[in-house]
Amino acid sequence: MPLNPKILIPLIIIAIVAYSSVFTVNQWEQALVFKFREIVRSDDQPGLHFMMPVVNAAKKFEKRLLNLDQEPQRFLTIEKKDVIVDYYAKWRITDVDKFYTATRGDVLYANGLLGQRINRALRDEFGARTVQEVVAGERTQILSVVTASTSNLPQELGITVVDVRTKRIDLPTEVSNSVYERMRAERNRVAKDFRARGSEASERIRANADREREIILANAYRDAEMIRGEGDAQATEIYAAAYTKDEEFYSFYRSLDAYKNSFNDSNDVLLLEPKSDFFRYFNNSKGN
Repeated sequence: MPLNPKILIPLIIIAIVAYSSVFTVNQWEQALVFKFREIVRSDDQPGLHFMMPVVNAAKKFEKRLLNLDQEPQRFLTIEKKDVIVDYYAKWRITDVDKFYTATRGDVLYANGLLGQRINRALRDEFGARTVQEVVAGERTQILSVVTASTSNLPQELGITVVDVRTKRIDLPTEVSNSVYERMRAERNRVAKDFRARGSEASERIRANADREREIILANAYRDAEMIRGEGDAQATEIYAAAYTKDEEFYSFYRSLDAYKNSFNDSNDVLLLEPKSDFFRYFNNSKGN
């Protein structure tokens, strides 16, 4: 049985009014309630919320992290050379009232303001450093300064920057060649310095070794001469003692040594007179 239009129309009106008086806020959302475009309250608790239909309106905003991902930007270093920086930032809305007041709730507009702030901070930081410092590893320090420069954004825009990271830092071709040449020259200078220090140490070690060698040889020669002198002195004493005991035997013994030393080889030849003193013991056993 069809409903009476007199009953159906009020039901439809009631349904529309009821639908217009409630709205749902998810866990990843927060909402503002307006009264004729004027902020009445903010609702950040998930669930159903009520408002006056027609008079009030609701607008939802993200609680989750939002992303700023711009095109690579060019910055000048202290040497007036370009570097191309590709970076991104993560941020979230922490004060929805201030965010709406400052940006009319436009995330793209907020990204533009945030990008300007970060670009200005990066320009200042890169402008105070050389290309080598930027490329070699001061990125963390630079990004820390940039993050600190956005610390007042919660009061200004109602947003908080969570993180700023660089994807890459590139150099234009002409700058890259210049940097590589400078780095190559620096490495060559360091290598030459190491070689020079190595050569100096080598010469010093060689000189010390030569000096120690000369000292060792001199000491050895001195000790050898002392030992030789002591041996000669002892031999002289022995010879003298033997000579005084039996002069004839000593003379005969010395002659035998001379014969033995003179005829070491079968090819040895001596041209001497037969009656010379050298052969006196061959001619006369008494050596007369």
